[in-house]
Amino acid sequence: MERSTHGVTPQSEDFSSWYNELVLKAQLADRGAVRGTMVIRPYGYRIWELLQAELDGRIKDTGHDNAYFPLLIPESYFHREAEHVEGFSPELAVVTYAGGKELEDRLVVRPTSETIIGEMMAKWVSSHRDLPLLLNQWANIVRWELRPRLFLRTTEFLWQEGHTAHIDAIDAMRETMLALEMYSQVARDIAAMPVVEGEKTPGERFAGAVRTFSIEGMMRDGKALQAGTSHYMGTNFAKAFGIQYTNDEERVELCHTTSWGMSTRMIGGVIMTHGDDKGLVLPPSKHSGVPVTHV
Repeated sequence: MERSTHGVTPQSEDFSSWYNELVLKAQLADRGAVRGTMVIRPYGYRIWELLQAELDGRIKDTGHDNAYFPLLIPESYFHREAEHVEGFSPELAVVTYAGGKELEDRLVVRPTSETIIGEMMAKWVSSHRDLPLLLNQWANIVRWELRPRLFLRTTEFLWQEGHTAHIDAIDAMRETMLALEMYSQVARDIAAMPVVEGEKTPGERFAGAVRTFSIEGMMRDGKALQAGTSHYMGTNFAKAFGIQYTNDEERVELCHTTSWGMSTRMIGGVIMTHGDDKGLVLPPSKHSGVPVTHV
């Protein structure tokens, strides 16, 4: 197979090999000791920091507060929402032994945080005056991947996950679309990545969601990359975890919740959008004075 002078397979020959070689040769990441994990090297982590700072600023500017929730979640929490546990069961990493003995209630290593955050929301919300509750978490996630690929699909990755509770469907859907727009802004204006916004089919929805929306990045190999998702949960998790409030007429109502996330997969998207046969290419800084073309 032909190789460029920089030692990477040309995109036209094998796009997948080109990508894998570039990530390693550009010293963005390396493979971890556990199958499917990755070590993000300083150069790669700096790209994440820049994307993170831009997104975090937008999240805070729209009234959300950052918080942190535990990495270990009781497995019993997942069984409260049937679609959620069914959707995530194949990807769960479960702790069964700790402190020198078998655990009575097994613990799941966080694959997403709807359950643990739902449990806390139920404690924190009691009145319509407590709503909307707008939270965001920057964290690591573990999902047991069968076909791992650096940045794009790894057993452990970094992300942010927004979780919000609202009075009604109208307010929750407004939040769902606000998050999607934030992702589009970061992708287009910071990563210079062309994206298409749209709704997932019922078969592609997030486990337990009523509606799922995503931004799909257009890569140089002609394929789409899911680069961010936003979910309207309806009252599914509110029913499962008792997230409810008393309205201004003193009636008890269920909250409508949302969740949304963008991960280190975005770094892979930047690589596949801008890189060429000579190696890594990064988009210009928004402060550089070089115009970014919106595709």
